[in-house]
Amino acid sequence: MRLLLDENVSRPLHQAISAFVLGHEIVHLLDLDQWSGTRDEALYPRAAAEGFHVILTNDARQMQRPREVEAIAASGLHRIEYPHKHPGLTGIGLAIATVAAGLPAALELLVEAKGQRLVMLRGIDPTPASRLRIIDPATVPPKHWPNGM
Repeated sequence: MRLLLDENVSRPLHQAISAFVLGHEIVHLLDLDQWSGTRDEALYPRAAAEGFHVILTNDARQMQRPREVEAIAASGLHRIEYPHKHPGLTGIGLAIATVAAGLPAALELLVEAKGQRLVMLRGIDPTPASRLRIIDPATVPPKHWPNGM
């Protein structure tokens, strides 16, 4: 499949996807001559005409704008969206983890799909309580933990 990364997809995410998603052509919009700044209503038909099958984006508002939704539907392209709500290193780390965990399975399903699909990858919860488990062995010693340590 030919996968087009929308211009809101970061370069580090592009590099990560290219490293672990094999067997698919992955193109960043910013690498295509004269595609930068293309409005979404024009992007989807243009991408379809150029032989792309899928667009990856983090623009959640796209599906709330009637003209963009019409352009997506008319294009026949699969659309994969991932959440990206956090700034800085945390944000790019979460985006990479979310896409790394979900994109390969999504692409497998899309290869077999009979018709257009809209895919929303689920984000990874960045809160410390969900990402970390910290044990103080002085108060809650693990099994076989020596006394007095």
